[in-house]
Amino acid sequence: MARCSAQENSLKEILPENTLRTRVAQTQVSREVRPAPGRYRNEIAKYIIRRNDDCIRCGKCVELCPRGVHVDKPGYKYFAEPKLDRCIGPACEKTDHYCVAQCPQSALRMVENPMMKVLGDCRWPADMILATWKMAETGDVPAEEFGLEHECGATGGGFDRLRFKFPDKPPVKLSPDEIDTSIELNKRDDGRPRITIDVPWYGGGMSFGSVSNVTQLSKARAAVAWNTFTCTGEGGYMERMRPFDDHVITQVATGLFGVREETIQRVPIVEFKYAQGAKPGLGGHLLGDKNTIAVSRMREAVLGISLFSPFPFHSVYSIEDHMKHLDWIKHLNPRALLSTKVSTPTDVDMVAVGSYAAGTHIVHIDGGYGGTGAAPDIAKKNIAMPIEYAIGRVHRFLEAEGARDKVTLIASGGIRVAQDMAKAIALGADGVVVGTSELVALGCVRCSRCESGRGCPRGIATTDAVLATKMDIEWGTQRLINLYNAWYKELVEILMRFGMRSVKELRGRTDLLMHLDYSNDVKAKS
Repeated sequence: MARCSAQENSLKEILPENTLRTRVAQTQVSREVRPAPGRYRNEIAKYIIRRNDDCIRCGKCVELCPRGVHVDKPGYKYFAEPKLDRCIGPACEKTDHYCVAQCPQSALRMVENPMMKVLGDCRWPADMILATWKMAETGDVPAEEFGLEHECGATGGGFDRLRFKFPDKPPVKLSPDEIDTSIELNKRDDGRPRITIDVPWYGGGMSFGSVSNVTQLSKARAAVAWNTFTCTGEGGYMERMRPFDDHVITQVATGLFGVREETIQRVPIVEFKYAQGAKPGLGGHLLGDKNTIAVSRMREAVLGISLFSPFPFHSVYSIEDHMKHLDWIKHLNPRALLSTKVSTPTDVDMVAVGSYAAGTHIVHIDGGYGGTGAAPDIAKKNIAMPIEYAIGRVHRFLEAEGARDKVTLIASGGIRVAQDMAKAIALGADGVVVGTSELVALGCVRCSRCESGRGCPRGIATTDAVLATKMDIEWGTQRLINLYNAWYKELVEILMRFGMRSVKELRGRTDLLMHLDYSNDVKAKS
């Protein structure tokens, strides 16, 4: 009890007293989709409606717009700022309620938001960011009329060059209720629990210190709602995560920060992180300004000192050494499944089969596209193998070794949307891990300042006492629940178009994929 009390006291640095008393530790979280609008008065939108001084405030635009873009507040001299995120832009020109054309004073004009040219990057273009926000707000895929390309990015490679070859008609007519999206995480038949998750994804490791505890708790509660998992990352296990133990993966990383036998015994899955795809060979970094009082206590480190996880485990230089690590966890927690997270070197296939031989249940391969703004670009773009190459390589090698159906293959590192998930599974993965997508759903603008204590202006990847309180746990939870629902609907739609009753049927079906550089099949659709 004394340790719990000390832990809660340390968390006051991040959350005020009244928030600490709020009951967020509810083990039953509804999967129900509910509207979760953005946190800001004027959300970033693709299109802007400009109003000039010729406006006589006749209210015609308010009457016309069925989406409530225009807002006229009685008693105010001017119109309120329009709700631009509701505007469908050029698609509205074809309707009879296009405000620009029907304004009696010609006081309105529509332009594309110039911010669209600077928001995001090639991997996460502005359209994909805004589409993810829409999904997190509504629980559904953005309507086509919004004009938001959310299925592919603008990298010119990777998943963005892969497309599905859908048949003109589904071979079997199925309803969404007939589709099974669950996957099994223990295929070893070794007496340990046969854990099944309802969707083929779970949340990636984000440690307390790299992100706020509000972000961590929102991820955990969404995992409960969708019967999947979230991962603590390498920064220790908050006491406030205890109610969600059955949906938490705790990580043992090379720095052993916050690793305790007591927390290992609480969870159903323990993950050994040997390397991260975004920075293999470099280890983990947490700069000093994020190592606050609460973080240093959690990690049992010195306040304000930058923390570095070495590469690799200095006690592991062979498969036999790895086996000793796994045996330690197996004896410590007889019900836990073991996951091994590795990056994607050129011999990743050998690493994967070696991990299986050592006794792991989940081989988690993390490609070079992963990581947040805290990962150095020089590492993300030049070291690890792209995940779409690694998946097929590992899948085929495990098949050749007769081990493919005895281990669960999970892929991560650049999985952004449901289309990426489906493509990863078609390449040979059983499921995927998502990370950055969850942060985007919570309002991330991809400013790449995650490494700094006050660098995240939206209070997501921060330990700053003021910024962290800008996000409410209930809101964060609902945004992630909604995002998961949109992904689920997209994935079900893909399976229905192929006439598949289970996501397991999609695994390894590379024949259903085409690469734009090597195919002239004009019927292929993304």
